[in-house]
Amino acid sequence: MMNEYILLLLGSVIVASFSQILLKKSALKTYSSIWREYVNPWVIIGYGMMVLSTLLTVFAYRGVDYKNGPVIDSVGFLLVMIWSRIFFGEKITKRKVIGNLLILAGIFVFYS
Repeated sequence: MMNEYILLLLGSVIVASFSQILLKKSALKTYSSIWREYVNPWVIIGYGMMVLSTLLTVFAYRGVDYKNGPVIDSVGFLLVMIWSRIFFGEKITKRKVIGNLLILAGIFVFYS
């Protein structure tokens, strides 16, 4: 049962990181009014996904120890870096790689 909740928490991280990509996609566009800047499909879907991620996280914490939540959540940094490369063509710099390797090393240290 614990594994299902961990998978649910990972799913929440995936949804949250993808919603960040949608919100960034919206932020990179120019809009004709402030209203359109905040009320457009990218923003509405992005924030909707954030709400979904929050609900998944709350449900996942029913079966996951609280100490594991932030550790699993840190995987989102890696996902955002990869998806930023795929969707925006952003460079994966040496600093980003080192930062993500430190995050992964922290995860391995925590679980070993």
